[in-house]
Amino acid sequence: MNDYTAKDLNEPEDGDTRGDDADNIDKRAFDEMNSQIQLVLQDMKDKFQTMSDQILSRIDDMGARIDDLEKNISDLMIHAGLETPDK
Repeated sequence: MNDYTAKDLNEPEDGDTRGDDADNIDKRAFDEMNSQIQLVLQDMKDKFQTMSDQILSRIDDMGARIDDLEKNISDLMIHAGLETPDK
């Protein structure tokens, strides 16, 4: 029974055809995959930022509408005689 360590498995054995070319291919594949992942993450970040900006804009608009609604209700209550105007 052979007892191999991680180091033993990483070292090429006699007759192993895997060499620098295969290592270069692995590095290029890793670099390409890493690049693609970075692009996807950047795209997700950009989309999240766009959605966040839209949500904040809608919240600001809603706040302005609520302020207008409160003012209109106050004006109506004053005209109805239910409230006195603030001076």
